[in-house]
Amino acid sequence: MASALDIMQAANPPRIAFLDYPLGHTAGKPDEPELQRDILTQALAGLTSLSSPGTVALPFKWTEDEVWKETAERGADQRLPRRDTPQYQSNEDRRLAEANDPSCAVCVEDLPASTG
Repeated sequence: MASALDIMQAANPPRIAFLDYPLGHTAGKPDEPELQRDILTQALAGLTSLSSPGTVALPFKWTEDEVWKETAERGADQRLPRRDTPQYQSNEDRRLAEANDPSCAVCVEDLPASTG
């Protein structure tokens, strides 16, 4: 999935799901889980429908007009700074991660493999 099509095309991956959204929002708008789910579902469906390398352009729009592109091109970087420490969406996510709880989807990959 990409929101910087020219950069992704230069990297030449076999398949691209392109979402014309601002950088940092490749999976959708913050706090809109239904939209994020729709974007992911359509991206996966589009990618699996390709029988040869190519790009799937997703039909979603950040806004009705494209003024946001002008602001993004001339404006300052408004993304939050990266941090060296984990960031959690909720206190429950933090609790599950710190407990290495297998019900925490983010932590499952970090758990040691079962020896049984």
